[in-house]
Amino acid sequence: MIFNRNASEHLHRWKQSPHRKPLVIRGARQTGKTTLVTHFGAEFDTFLYLNLERPYDRELFDHEGPLDQLLQRIALEKNSQLQGEVLLFIDEIQHSSKAMNLVRYFYEELPDLFVICTGSLLDIMMEEQGISFPVGRVEYLYLFPLTFSEFLGAIGEDEALRLLQQIPAPLWAHNHLMRLFRIYLVVGGMPEAVAHYREGRNIAACADVYNSLLISFSDDAAKYAKGSTELQVVRRIMEVVPTEVGNRIVFNKFGNTGYRSRESANALRILERAMLLYLCYPTTTTSLPLTLRYTKSPRLQFIDTGLLTFSLKIQSILLGPDELHTIVGGMLCEHIVGQELLASSLVSLEKPVFWVRENPQSNAQLDYVIVDGAHLVPIEVKAGSTGRLKSLHLFMERSERNLAIRFYDGPIQMDDVVTPTQQKPYRLLSLPLYLASQVKEYVTHFDQQ
Repeated sequence: MIFNRNASEHLHRWKQSPHRKPLVIRGARQTGKTTLVTHFGAEFDTFLYLNLERPYDRELFDHEGPLDQLLQRIALEKNSQLQGEVLLFIDEIQHSSKAMNLVRYFYEELPDLFVICTGSLLDIMMEEQGISFPVGRVEYLYLFPLTFSEFLGAIGEDEALRLLQQIPAPLWAHNHLMRLFRIYLVVGGMPEAVAHYREGRNIAACADVYNSLLISFSDDAAKYAKGSTELQVVRRIMEVVPTEVGNRIVFNKFGNTGYRSRESANALRILERAMLLYLCYPTTTTSLPLTLRYTKSPRLQFIDTGLLTFSLKIQSILLGPDELHTIVGGMLCEHIVGQELLASSLVSLEKPVFWVRENPQSNAQLDYVIVDGAHLVPIEVKAGSTGRLKSLHLFMERSERNLAIRFYDGPIQMDDVVTPTQQKPYRLLSLPLYLASQVKEYVTHFDQQ
């Protein structure tokens, strides 16, 4: 099933750019990379598809002659004629170091050729084989699971999508959008799960999809473990990751596994290179430049909220009457905001950043900070009264900006707030959780107001 993805707009801009370079699309398995490019390929006069998991396609790059001859040979093998605009799509390129090294020459010798490459376990394979794409010779695009707006389009909720994209979204649509958002929290954004849900609107029917995805993810990452001991560690760490999402972690005995720091850290980094999770580090600054503190404990961001809620067995709770911030201590709300922030950047991997202040007298932690022009804007994911936002008040007393963001399950509202210690005034923009991917647009909108 073809879904309309935000990345499609980027592909069209790439096609029209006079400074176009070969495009490498990165992302975890099953996030829709092949489907996205295949659908895009219909816009070209000639579309050549190679999957380098297949030995026969991989052997084509043993070619020693000029690149134009290689292109002609590919066309011959694929029973195609080279005419008009030609898109060469090299899927799973990480399986051939020769193909990766040739990408730069396509750019230099055949500038009129459109080239797109994809890879799922690209970082792992590149590290293992000691290969890389030539610096400055390729562009990157990152593909994540479907965002909430993409999910609405995929399940046919076109009117809800239109209202979501209005700024500001109408107050009268809030309950309907929140109901759909809770469904999104359960279904998630993995294309196969979304397709199953769309067919029958039956969340239970997605269970086999989640099980299959989790097993295949674990198997894929485990392929790159060195030896049986490391293989066991990777599999075990993958099993316990969902229970540690949202927590600031320590590597030693991670998730009560008993593994040493080195073993846990290595397994987590294998899973991160497979783009199944992200280790997000904090900052301690309230102004630019945004400097990350890699000596402090990171926080875990998982690939997909649907897989997370399935692993934690909380799907039925999410569809019940309980307020979202009361479920698993509000962790899921924090996670989905992070997932939407992560997916909002397509051309670079911008992991969510949180803020901490750690001293013997008083610790503080904010869920996220984002860059807005020359300033950092803090984000708290919390329900309740504005007077209970202790960490947010502490940040704002040190900030040059007078705007802060709160995500919760209520409607859009703006409050004038004063910090309790220094009596510093600032504006608090409260946004419903379903607007997380549009936070920068809302900051701009309310600044202009």
